[in-house]
Amino acid sequence: MKFGVITFPGSNCDYDCYRAVKDVLKEEVEFLWHQDTSLTKCDCIILPGGFSYGDYLRTGAIARFSAIMKEVTKFAQKGGLIIGICNGFQILLESGLLPGAMLRNRSLRFVCKFVYIRTEDTNTPFSHSLKKGQVLKIPVAHSDGNYYISSEGLMKLKKNNQIIFRYCDAQGELDPQYNPNGALDFIAGICNQERNILGMMPHPERASELILGSDDGKYIFRSIVDFFAKHLDDKKGKRI
Repeated sequence: MKFGVITFPGSNCDYDCYRAVKDVLKEEVEFLWHQDTSLTKCDCIILPGGFSYGDYLRTGAIARFSAIMKEVTKFAQKGGLIIGICNGFQILLESGLLPGAMLRNRSLRFVCKFVYIRTEDTNTPFSHSLKKGQVLKIPVAHSDGNYYISSEGLMKLKKNNQIIFRYCDAQGELDPQYNPNGALDFIAGICNQERNILGMMPHPERASELILGSDDGKYIFRSIVDFFAKHLDDKKGKRI
């Protein structure tokens, strides 16, 4: 399986994602520059965290116009796997590939710490190897992670089981004091209706090895690899 990690001006977690794939998963991975016009036959695209274009207008608002995002959109429409992490999640929202928007953290401060997230749905390539209700310890690092969507939009997310992760305590209980940014309905990660795109604020690449304080993040990456392996056409060797 081949991953592609997109680097925008201001990305600062691209190497973390690259190393998580190359050194932990032992899978093929390539950097993609924001001005590239080809995804070089990658099977999964990672939009990493950071401050794309300095977030001078709004988080992810400028990055959505990068040349490579046109290719990412086409890739998404064909069912390609995409995971946006932190700023990458924000870019997916700004691009319209995922519903909703990000507001400033409720505290109006930058938050950088380990949090717990509960697995809400396992019917995605990114979570199918997890158990429903499984709690992961993964860090966050952001100022604009307060997820918001209209009441109608929230109802739709719930109806379609698009809420994949929620902030919780270590036992999996939903408690406002463990919601690091004030996100609506404790939302930490969502997918699109087609379930091939995931956006999440916590950083699984920063929790891919125990030396980092947790290796829970690797389960998300391994889930992608396992899903992809199960969906290859063995006879023709073509990707479905």
